[in-house]
Amino acid sequence: MSFRFFILITAMAVSSSLNAQQFLPVKGIVNARELGGYPVQGGTVRSGLLLRTAHLADATDADIRYLSGLPVVKVIDFRMEEEKKGTADRQVPGADHIALPVDASSNAAAQASEKEKKRFTGGRKFDYKKIILLAAFNDLAKKIARGMYPTLFFDPGCQKQYAEFFRIVLSTENGAILFHCTQGKDRAGIASALLLAALGASRETIIADFDATNRVYEADVRKYTRRVKFWGGKEEEIGVVKAILGCNTDNFVKVLDRIDAEYGSLDAYLEKAIGVTVADREVLRGRYVL
Repeated sequence: MSFRFFILITAMAVSSSLNAQQFLPVKGIVNARELGGYPVQGGTVRSGLLLRTAHLADATDADIRYLSGLPVVKVIDFRMEEEKKGTADRQVPGADHIALPVDASSNAAAQASEKEKKRFTGGRKFDYKKIILLAAFNDLAKKIARGMYPTLFFDPGCQKQYAEFFRIVLSTENGAILFHCTQGKDRAGIASALLLAALGASRETIIADFDATNRVYEADVRKYTRRVKFWGGKEEEIGVVKAILGCNTDNFVKVLDRIDAEYGSLDAYLEKAIGVTVADREVLRGRYVL
């Protein structure tokens, strides 16, 4: 058994035992979780302060009241502008809504033909489920799927946006922060991983939080995998489905391994690539660790 496989299996076991308490009591917001309750060095993350979700377009009135009551004071949206078409966030009263777009494609979308752009984003509403069958057989989509996690961690543009994310978090002394992308899985998942690392979480806990998305979208992944197989899709096409609908935890672990190899540790990556200093981590731990 490889060490990576051992870590992955251990993290999945941690995920099964921990994540029930992380899910938020909301109805219209998908993949809505918090970091509160996770064990970190010297304690646990405080509840009700750091929230990760999918978009807020379908939030119910009760959901909005819940978020406002925490209170959520910052909503950070990692989506690109085209993703917001028809799915603009509902506003949380009293919260600042901050657009902080992170391009998981490393600007690959700019390489798309006008015909491709129209097929994928030309509707009145951006609907990632409707484009899955198109994307699964699209060479550009395959390229983006293969390179998504390395892009999010190593692309200078993405690093700059995550550095700004930490600046916002560090400057918010009171109240809860909610951060999200379209599905609350990749861009929000990596923001969550970086926050957990800064707070002193173990590698297993970080991976467990990332992997929990796969339980949320498990039924969708099975459904669209069957459809892609019906149309002749093989392993690569199925990989696109999983990249769009779920998380590839094994690839995430591979990127963590690359960070260890290139930077020495995730802590060193935070400081050298994202600009989160030891002093910054102490501020975050003082604020968010119980």
